[in-house]
Amino acid sequence: MKKTLSILLIAAGMVVLLPSCKDKAAEKRIAELESRLAQLETNKATSAAQTPAPAQTVTEEKPEGPLPVAVYETTDHDFGTINEGQKVVHVYKVKNTGEAPLIIQSAQPSCGCTVPDWTKDPIPVGGSGFVKAEFDSSGKPGINNKTITVTANTWPKTTTLRFKAMVTPKSEMKGPTR
Repeated sequence: MKKTLSILLIAAGMVVLLPSCKDKAAEKRIAELESRLAQLETNKATSAAQTPAPAQTVTEEKPEGPLPVAVYETTDHDFGTINEGQKVVHVYKVKNTGEAPLIIQSAQPSCGCTVPDWTKDPIPVGGSGFVKAEFDSSGKPGINNKTITVTANTWPKTTTLRFKAMVTPKSEMKGPTR
């Protein structure tokens, strides 16, 4: 019971801190909370392994029948070094190599500094589509590693797209003062 309460408190803390994406201290705190949550989940999984699971536990199973298969040209992108305040865009290309139309249901960014867009119409077998990531580096100096979680009618249901950028702070872009 205490572990469940702890997990709920940590999750609530993350929800409160998540909108302050531009605040480095908040991001650091979120990372600490995520680490603590992972540790609690590991402890819970360990104790669950020692205790038999209840019969009503439902695990998601692979659907039967023909499924689409999303094949991305790449799931990682490096924007390299960019200046703070610059907006950069990368388009992840995806091809449906499965046996049914591919439907991208959502693309969820890891941070409010990233705006995703994606092919909204079903992608036919053999057809291609995209997931676009627009990253706004305002208030994001330093190394940035971000993700977009794509949910589709595939198996597994989610795919994680990643990108990184080294953002040069505004103070370093101005040069020496005279």
